[in-house]
Amino acid sequence: MEASAVVTRPAAASAMALPAAFERLFVREYARVAGIAFRVLGDAVGAEDVAQDVFVSFYRKHDPEASYAPSWLYAASAHTALNAVRGRKRREKRETSAAPDLERVADPEADAIASEDRAEVRAALARLPERAATLLVLRHSGLTYAEVAAALGIGVDQVGTRLRRAQDAFKREVIRGTAGS
Repeated sequence: MEASAVVTRPAAASAMALPAAFERLFVREYARVAGIAFRVLGDAVGAEDVAQDVFVSFYRKHDPEASYAPSWLYAASAHTALNAVRGRKRREKRETSAAPDLERVADPEADAIASEDRAEVRAALARLPERAATLLVLRHSGLTYAEVAAALGIGVDQVGTRLRRAQDAFKREVIRGTAGS
């Protein structure tokens, strides 16, 4: 499933009476916020949960007409999704092994390889410092350098350098993760 497959507006939001400014912000930014979370989690339902949590948190403490609103939402989506990945990894360590998947797939080998690759990426992101992981997630979610800079509170001229450093750190983490296997 791709990020664009994430629902553009959850049913629960339409049941609430929201201030018009927040409603406009929600309608305008929900797909992107959920898409960022989906990139990290790889799970549409989890991405929708993250998006909902982010919007609720924003609604409680911020002005929906603030110029920083989209940037705040993007950064919060990345942070919240990364925290969910970290929490999932901790939970998996505590839990006993899960029941085997009995569902048949067309190409089990390709599915297993793709699943391992996604797991390696998520594990490497979880080991990175939060700002580096957030930078990678935001940029690879389609945000421009200007949007990434606004979301992280840095200058646009710093994004390229920090992105390169984050990519290098990510590569080291992937290598470290595969060497430790």
